[in-house]
Amino acid sequence: MYRPTFVEIYKKKSVEQYSPVPYLATLMNCLVWVLYGLPMVKPDSVLVYTINGTGVVIELVYISLFLIYSEKKPKLRLKIILVLIFEFIFIAALSTIVLTVAHGHARRIMIVGIVALLFNIMMYAAPLSVMKLVIQSKSVEYMPFFLSFASFGNGVAWTIYGFLPFDPYIAGPNGAGTLLSIVQLIMYGIFYKNTQRILAERAKEVSLSEVTTGNNHQSYANGPGGV
Repeated sequence: MYRPTFVEIYKKKSVEQYSPVPYLATLMNCLVWVLYGLPMVKPDSVLVYTINGTGVVIELVYISLFLIYSEKKPKLRLKIILVLIFEFIFIAALSTIVLTVAHGHARRIMIVGIVALLFNIMMYAAPLSVMKLVIQSKSVEYMPFFLSFASFGNGVAWTIYGFLPFDPYIAGPNGAGTLLSIVQLIMYGIFYKNTQRILAERAKEVSLSEVTTGNNHQSYANGPGGV
């Protein structure tokens, strides 16, 4: 049974081998799309900046949890903080340049649209950052299923939105993102059974280890002179 990544992290009190890349990429993507949807850039795009604004809040919560439970990995925590600093500096610089140097909606839409397009594709490709681990271990344990499934649904929805009316900056990257999400879901189909087998074997090993440890303690207590 699949559980959301952060349910797993919270239960285990550790990020283990989960990657923060998809969440950092999604945060950057949402920040750029909030800028794109603002009336000063592209008028009448309320859904774009409200939905992505909500996305910013959600990703910040996710990343905060990631920071909390990565205390045993100080280097990883430092990298996350540095990436966050870079992302906020980048969006501040982009906003300043677009709103002060670029004049007219058409030019602003083009500049922010191109940047948003690039980050959108990066967001959809981010879960593939663990592909090497998946192939080496033949397991999708640390490749979040719900993230890939949500990316697929998100891609389909925004691709349709991008054609009503046609907006190449929305339809293009989300169409490509839908295909990338399908690749990720196919990977789940390929390695699902093997992942279940690996998890079952690990559970047996843990159970056997606990039984052995318990027997050793009992033998020690009932040693020479014991009852």
